Amino acid sequence: MATIRVTNSTSGKVSSSARVPGYEASRQTGVCLRQPPAHNVLRGARLHGDTSALRQQISSKCTAGATRSETTMIGTGKFVVGGNWKCNGTTDSITQLITDLNAGSITADVEVVCAPPSVYIPKVQSELGAPFEACAQNCWIGEGGAYTGEISADMLVDLGVKYVILGHSERRQLCGESDEVVGQKTHYALEKGLKVIACIGETLEEREAGNTLDVCYRQLAAIDHEIKIKDWADVIIAYEPVWAIGTGKVATPDQAQEVHAGIRSWLSKNVSPDVALQTRIQYGGSVNAGNCEELAKMEDIDGFLVGGASLKGADFVTICNAAQYSS
Repeated sequence: MATIRVTNSTSGKVSSSARVPGYEASRQTGVCLRQPPAHNVLRGARLHGDTSALRQQISSKCTAGATRSETTMIGTGKFVVGGNWKCNGTTDSITQLITDLNAGSITADVEVVCAPPSVYIPKVQSELGAPFEACAQNCWIGEGGAYTGEISADMLVDLGVKYVILGHSERRQLCGESDEVVGQKTHYALEKGLKVIACIGETLEEREAGNTLDVCYRQLAAIDHEIKIKDWADVIIAYEPVWAIGTGKVATPDQAQEVHAGIRSWLSKNVSPDVALQTRIQYGGSVNAGNCEELAKMEDIDGFLVGGASLKGADFVTICNAAQYSS
């Protein structure tokens, strides 16, 4: 387990330290692999001492109102679609994708962001036209410094990026990012002026055990623990069932709606009714041009976070235009 020391760049003082599961380099592969800690809980970069109190606070919020969803609230935010290009693309293929996206016609009232690999962000910013905005796929937990391979929120802001995806299941699983890490990353990114697409979602085992909502509530509580009520205005929640990401499997519209309604109910009970109404909740998990219309019709689905289909220009435009079916 690696120790992170967060240093104030002005004073040079070490403000805090954290032991981070999964940030150890694998000598065999050189890849950031998840180490399996007993509870996968990080002592955060802004927290000190034993984590038992933090766990207790988050646990109490996880269970507060964690019944099956009975809410009738409907989100009021503008439909928002994100394209997560992940670790895909070359200069040539991204040039072609940008050409295809620019050639498409987005007629729906929709907000659209595209998240290329970080090395291609400037290219996307300069070549991809409206209504598309550039988005980052990840950022570091705090200020820059001796963190090889990381990108700070400050750097993204300096580059003119407005959005960042945090907590994606691939980061949680492959790099060992705990709920607490995601919460702290969210806090820092928001503090620096970024808008955050915060990903949550359950594994197949958790769904089969009937724990879907419990997992989502736990992940939401870790974020809420780190941010203020006003900060939720710049948070988009992306519900992505892990078992549906890149598998071709997709939650049925009713399954997705049930979870989205549960998320909105949790926000109402644990943050505020206004936040519940205003927070946009995306669905992600094998969204494509063929299923987007039916998913968009669900009351509490306020957008999509799209993986593989976002690499196909025409398909992604179709998905963006599904916003016209939003209730």
